[in-house]
This record gives sequence, C-alpha cells and structure tokens, in this order.
Amino acid sequence: MTTAAKPKAGLEDAVATTSAICYLDGDRGVLAYCGYDIHDLARRSTFEEVCYLLWHRRLPTRAELGDLQSQLAEARRLPEAVLRLMRTLPAGSAGPGLGHGSDGMDLLRTLTSALGHYDPEASDSSEQGNYRKAVRLTAQIGSLVATMGRVNAGGGPIQPDPVLGHAANFLYMLTGDRPSGLATRAFDVALVLHADHELNASTFAARVAAATLTDIHSAIVAAIGTLKGPLHGGANADVMRMLLAVGPSAPPEKAEEVVRARLARKEKIPGFGHRVYSTEDPRATHLRQMSRDLGQHAGQPIWFDMSQRIEALVNADKKLNPNVDFYSASVYYALGIPIDLFTPIFAVSRVAGWTAHVLEQYANNRLIRPRAEYIGPEYPQRYQPLEAR
Repeated sequence: MTTAAKPKAGLEDAVATTSAICYLDGDRGVLAYCGYDIHDLARRSTFEEVCYLLWHRRLPTRAELGDLQSQLAEARRLPEAVLRLMRTLPAGSAGPGLGHGSDGMDLLRTLTSALGHYDPEASDSSEQGNYRKAVRLTAQIGSLVATMGRVNAGGGPIQPDPVLGHAANFLYMLTGDRPSGLATRAFDVALVLHADHELNASTFAARVAAATLTDIHSAIVAAIGTLKGPLHGGANADVMRMLLAVGPSAPPEKAEEVVRARLARKEKIPGFGHRVYSTEDPRATHLRQMSRDLGQHAGQPIWFDMSQRIEALVNADKKLNPNVDFYSASVYYALGIPIDLFTPIFAVSRVAGWTAHVLEQYANNRLIRPRAEYIGPEYPQRYQPLEAR
C-alpha cells in the first residue's frame, strides 16, 4: 500500500506539467498570458494580438499582426458541406438548428469534428501544418457559433466580411448588422479575457488527447466535449436565466429576495467562487465595467443593477467573489446574444488557448498517463467458482 499523501479530490493544487502560456496567482488575483498581465491586455490589446501571443509567446509586430488578420479572414468561410450538415442534424431542446443538447454544444462538437474532414491539411502533422490548422480552427469556430445562432433565429448564413476583425465579424454574422464600436470593443475584450486559463478542465482534456499524438481537430473536440459539462461551462447562461426570472420590470431589490431565498434553501448561486482564485477574478473586474456601460448604452441598466445587488449580497453572506461568468451574462445579453450561445461563445475565445496548449504539448511531448491510488477490495482475493458464490 502507498504511504504517499492522498491527492485532493479533483486533483486540486496538483501540478501536472510545465507551460509557458498562462500564469495564475489565485491569492493575488493575477492572470497573465506569456507574462503579460490580463489588465494590460484587456485595456490595450485585441483578440488577434492575443492569439499571436499565445501561439508565439510574444506580441506581434504590425506586419505580423497584419499577416495573422489576413490568415484569419481567409479561413473564416465555412465549407458548404459543413453548413449542410448543420441544417440536417436533429433539433431538440435547444431549438431548431441547435442540436439536441444544452446550449448548442452537441452541434458545435459534431461540426468541429466535421471541419477536420474538409481541412486541406488534415493529414499534415508537421509543426507548421498544425499551426496553420490552429489558425483555421480559431477562425472557423467563430463562424460556426455565429451561424448556429443565425440559423436558429430563422435567418440564413451570412458570409464573413474580410474587412472586419474577429469580434466584429462574429457579431455581424450572428445579427446581420454591422456592430457599433462599443459593441465590437466589448466583445473583443470578452474574447481576450476568456482566451486562456491554464489547466482548466477543457484545456487539460485537449492536452491529454494531444499527448497521444492524435490530430489537432480531435484534441479540440475533446476540449469542446469537456466544456459541455455543467461543472465547467454554462454558468453565465444560468446567471442570465436567474436575472430574467426576476424580470426586467421588477425593482432591483427583488433580485435580493430571490437570492436570499435560494441561499436559505442551500442552493448555489451561479457565477460565484473559483477553484483557483481566493480573491476577485481579474476578468470579472473588466466584465463588471462592460456590463454597466453596455446596459446604459442599451437603455437596460436593470441587469447591471440587479447583478451589483446580488454580488454585494453573496459577498456579505458567503464571502464569495464573482467569477468570469457572473458579469459576462449581462454583457452578452446586452450585445443581443441568445442565451443558448453563451457556452459555445466560450469556445470561440478559448480555442486560441486550447490550440496553444496543443501545439505546446506536441512540441515537447510525452504520453500523459497518471496513476490512481487503489482503494478497492484487499489484494489478493480468492476466486470462487460460480456455483460456490
């Protein structure tokens, strides 16, 4: 029997690998991509710059950024066969065109796998080939999720505009309208904030898959399947449903009544607490501000007002801080994004981090094969013939 200390449930605090991509300090509330603080990136950078940073460990020059923007623009158009598949997959609880799972994640998983069949370099496992596929996946997943939402709302697919950046293209392909500067910047910052977060469950799943030397599409499908789980994705959708249950015409203090009742029933309030952060999630700092600004601009400050009251109540009662999901709910809602797309949108951003980790795993690979502490029946057991049991 082993005498080593028992691992914490869920591998909490276990260090599984080394990585040059993301730095977290939960006690100080620090999140940094390749050494760059998330606050600097959120205020000054763009999603395209962050993609380059995650993939190359440095910020791009103007020429390098221009090249990447051109590559993303060229890759955004979806294969017609994938659009046909989107229309033929079964509808269900999420509505026509969004598959039969929660928040369209089943559809996103299946269509991302299908992209691998039509990738022009599907069989190229070289370092440069995998990098080009990372760029294409990042471009195409944004187009997939926007088109899913568009089709689900009864519209037809809209082709991407090569003049628009990643954030603006997503909103344009989803709504059919060219977004305002405020909306574009808000969504771009949201993409920056969600781009990576070290070894979260979906990123770890992608690295485990990549360590077998499977193809990059399969590794990203593993990540998407993991994100589908309600303990990883979906909290911001639950937050917005909670706010909508209170109602836009209710006074903000009504939200406090609803939350107090849920706390009295020992129910979890979505959007609070984090496995890593013991202080405020640094991403929530920016999302809070965006929620206020977008709510005021849209003439719907009620969602931010409710959220503020809920935050104060949960912090006072449970000493919990809002995480990235809490204020992203009202941000996305103010942008006109359907709730069913909230979790797929996580993948629109996180695919940059997923692919960065997959490329890092490929570059310095060893099969990930941990051990388990055995706690079953004592060895050896005496085998009993069937008639003697």
